[in-house]
Amino acid sequence: MSDEPPKKKKKRPFWRKRVRRSTTEGEHKPVLLAEVLAALNPQPGQTIVDCTLGFAGHSLELLQRVSPDGLLISTDLDIGNIEPARAKLEAAGGLFALHHSNFAGLPTVLAMEGVSQVDGVLADLGMSSMQVDDRTRGFSFMRDGPLDMRMDRTRGRTAADLLATLSKDELAVCFSEFGDEPQAEVIAAAIVAQREVKPVERTKELRELIDRAAPVRVNRSPGAPPERRQLLGPATRVFQALRILANRELANLQQLLRVLPTILKPGGVAAIISFHSGEDRLVKAAFRDGLRSGVYEAVSPDAVRSTFDERRANPRSRSAKLRVAKMKA
Repeated sequence: MSDEPPKKKKKRPFWRKRVRRSTTEGEHKPVLLAEVLAALNPQPGQTIVDCTLGFAGHSLELLQRVSPDGLLISTDLDIGNIEPARAKLEAAGGLFALHHSNFAGLPTVLAMEGVSQVDGVLADLGMSSMQVDDRTRGFSFMRDGPLDMRMDRTRGRTAADLLATLSKDELAVCFSEFGDEPQAEVIAAAIVAQREVKPVERTKELRELIDRAAPVRVNRSPGAPPERRQLLGPATRVFQALRILANRELANLQQLLRVLPTILKPGGVAAIISFHSGEDRLVKAAFRDGLRSGVYEAVSPDAVRSTFDERRANPRSRSAKLRVAKMKA
């Protein structure tokens, strides 16, 4: 029998580990579905807009409720979502129109459909689990792939382009404002230093760089207070910030909030689901200001959150916040 201690197995790098899909392949669960339907209360004959078609989870339910003579208009920045969603909606029957468009341009979309005002508007600002699971999109640091992050891959700059061209100060502002990252400047400096040697072009490379520049250390010894115990680590926050910047998400949301009062009928309802604190602040402020100025008759006093049962069945719903505003009748 050998006296040599058994050799420890080397840990595989995170990007080579088998990563569990966050959602079963081909499946998508719409977040806060019951709460959205209760807020919008869609009725037969109404015209409803789903600004974020995705995999038609919300759209399908809305279409069924406004049918047979109502109209559903849905938009999506990701052209890859359009045809799969169309097949689902066609199978359900009813009148609908799908547009590959940014919801910031909603008035133009409505004009194309000959519609001036609608009964309800829904915007689910989160990504679908299947987008996250697709390594070619570059949204997740758990899956190695190109740093793309564009919702609309037909236009705009990729996340890799942004990392290669933005200054250190611009990157730091991005990580701080869009990701609430406390070590934004340190991470930005590390990216600028790295690109002098080789551009950061893949999710694995960015994750490794962030881990080196801003390692998370948690003291788990008995009785010791947790140090830097975080729900979101630096990599999560940086990836989130880059995605928001690459897709101009906050600017597009601000434009949607500006046009909502012009496209909703008297008594019409807007329901917006956000997943990021910056998004929620914009929605909360716009609805509050609209209530004070008399544009809205009522707004939800607090954000509606997912139930325990929904969070258990669909972990993606944990950070979802729904806010609702109703126009004066």
